[in-house]
Formats: sequence, C-alpha cells, structure tokens
Amino acid sequence: MAELSELLPVEAVRLDVRAADWRGAVRAAGDLLAATGAGTEAYTTEMIDNLVANGPYIVVAPGFAFAHARPSRAVLRTGMAWVRLAEPVEFGHAANDPVDLVVGLAARDASEHTAALAALARLLGDPATAAALRAARTPEELIAVVGGGGTKYETRTQTQTHKILTVCGNGLGTSLFLKNTLEQVLDRWGWTPYVTVEATDTISAKGKASEAVAILTSGEIARTLGDVGVPVKVVADFTSTGEVDGVLRDTYDVSGTDGSGAVATGSGGTGRDMTGSGMTGSGGSE
Repeated sequence: MAELSELLPVEAVRLDVRAADWRGAVRAAGDLLAATGAGTEAYTTEMIDNLVANGPYIVVAPGFAFAHARPSRAVLRTGMAWVRLAEPVEFGHAANDPVDLVVGLAARDASEHTAALAALARLLGDPATAAALRAARTPEELIAVVGGGGTKYETRTQTQTHKILTVCGNGLGTSLFLKNTLEQVLDRWGWTPYVTVEATDTISAKGKASEAVAILTSGEIARTLGDVGVPVKVVADFTSTGEVDGVLRDTYDVSGTDGSGAVATGSGGTGRDMTGSGMTGSGGSE
C-alpha cells in the first residue's frame, strides 16, 4: 500500500490560497490533482457534486475538509492534494466550520490509499504535528513534516467477535479516517482482538448493519441512513480519539477512567450481550 509521502508530491501543495467559498476551495484541490496527473477536471466536478448530494460530511475535523468522490474514469492515478486557505470558508458543517485546510483525494480503488489515509489521520490527530502543518511556510517545509510522520499501517488479521461500521458517502475517504481513529482507541483499550472495524458507504451499510453492533458516522450520513436496526452514533471530529473514546464507552456501556478493571457486561444500547466476549477493563484508561 502507498504511503502518504508517495501520494502527496510537493507540486500538489499550495499554501495561503484564496477561495470565495467552499466550491472554490474544493476546486483549488481539484486543480492540483489535475495538474499533477491524478485526476481530470471532471473529477473536480464529481467532488463538488458529492458534497452537494451528501452534505458537508467531508469536514471531518475542526477546520479540515477531505474532498473526494467515488473512483471513476476521471481518476487517472491515486494521488492527493493539499490546499491551505488564506482565509477560512464555510462548508455548512455545524461543528467543524470554518475550514482552512482542504485535502483532496483521487483514488482508483478503495484499498490503494488506505495506508496514506491512516498516516494522515494520525498526523492531524496529533496537536503538535497539526500545528506544524498549519504553520509551514513553504510546500517543501510542509512535505518535510508529512514525511516525518508517515508510517505504514498494516491491516489486522486477528479473529474478532464484534464488528463496528464507520460510514461515509463513498466508503473510501472520511470513513477511513474514522476507522483509523476508532482502531487507535481499541488498541489503547486492548480490545483489538475482539472488535473489527469496517469502513463502508451508505448503501452497503444498510445491508451490513445486521452484522454490526453499531455504526459510527457524521450527522449528515446518520440522517441519510435513518433506522437500520442498530445504534448509529454521530462523531463530529473524525480525528479526535477523545470523542471516539466517549462514543465507544456509550456503545459498550463502559464506565470508569481510573484503570480499576471494571467489566463491560452491559449491552450499551446495542441489544447484544457483552458477557463472555473477553472485553474487560475500564476502557484502556491511562
């Protein structure tokens, strides 16, 4: 799988770009994808159409929008673009507006860029690194920060007991951000052997809901999904391990933050009995 530094060349980075509105911001990212041979002008239109159709769910964290669309003939190769705005613009997201950083993705399939997205989520989820990225004075300086934080992310193959779905409109962009953050929390809790996380799109999620104990997504996608028979939990900041930790506690009815060894035996609103799953502990408190 490709690393972040391989998908984001220095030529695909523009800093202090002026955009009149969210369309202009997304178009700036699309123009870079086209200029670096990752997509065509048609793909830029597809990214904008995705936002119009599904709402501002691509604003996955405060100030950060992850612009993308489904794989299509308009994608020439998998690549990314980075646009830092001179002045923030509104995307219409209740919790995470205004946006001053837009990262664009053109993906040929749903797997080639998984490692890069995991690395990007970890970078933006670290306050010090996120601040360094926003303070970078040149594209070269920004790429140096990105290169210092990019690590390969291997898919887990353990046998799991439960499944949680992370859902976005296309199943290959923002849902992977949320998947990575959730997996970090599960690692910290020591629950990785018992829970698998699958990123998927809205259509597939409706068919897969019966396999899951819960769905994590944005408010916009939650409204699109409606009642799917399992709890749908809304996350505002897809890069916040603290917020996802709270959602996971609510899902599994886990309380306690002092490492006291409380046992998760309730259904947590999932309708599933957790007893005997092997999932114990206070939620991996530090």
